[in-house]
Amino acid sequence: MGKTIALANQKGGVGKTTTTINLAASLATLEKNVLVVDADPQANASSGLGVDIKQVDCSLYECIIDHADVRDAIYTTDIDGLDIIPSHIDLVGAEIEMLNLPNREKILKNMLAPIKADYDYILIDCSPSLGLITVNSLTAADSVIIPVQCEYFALEGISKLLNTIKIIKNKLNTGLEIEGFLLTMYDSRLRLANQIYDEVKRHFQELVFKTVIQRNVKLSESPSHGLPVILYDADSTGSKNHLALAKEIINKNK
Repeated sequence: MGKTIALANQKGGVGKTTTTINLAASLATLEKNVLVVDADPQANASSGLGVDIKQVDCSLYECIIDHADVRDAIYTTDIDGLDIIPSHIDLVGAEIEMLNLPNREKILKNMLAPIKADYDYILIDCSPSLGLITVNSLTAADSVIIPVQCEYFALEGISKLLNTIKIIKNKLNTGLEIEGFLLTMYDSRLRLANQIYDEVKRHFQELVFKTVIQRNVKLSESPSHGLPVILYDADSTGSKNHLALAKEIINKNK
């Protein structure tokens, strides 16, 4: 049975989508079967993995609202063993449409249930909000990775997210665990980055991944080419960091 991991932080711009794309590609490179679920209406994970949103007939929106077969929404990517369920801007309105649906917090969990056994890892890229779609993502997940940007306001808002995770754990998903806090956009030359790293480590100790994602030009460039960094420049720091993260997660879940 595969493991479902949500990547969540309601603060925008912390590297959720970048991590989702590149962690998924690294896991697939290490011969795992991986599915990315793009649960963000901006659909950046979809385009970052080479999906042309305009050509998509069946996205996550159709699965949630129109009860489309989840298998019709699975698209392959340029990497063997890596599939994606793309997002769509319509997902913005889905939260309102879901309000009257029965068992509305568990729609995504029930939707993914028939395909969970087909994958080693399912990664859900959450939107930067704590709305109903993110609640669905956390209810469907076995664990959550929390990317934290190495900057001054990094820890702001984490308590709100942890509180949401606690509520979901109590009421909707008793098995939900924190997979780890992941420090992103790290620049070792900056004293502030090192202070943030020390602070996060002091707060969350063993829950912080040993791997740190460093600032890297290739990592920033690759999405505009519709490629994960491992295909764009396999020797780049960004590629090596995400491969190390994938190995850390695989070892942790043995």
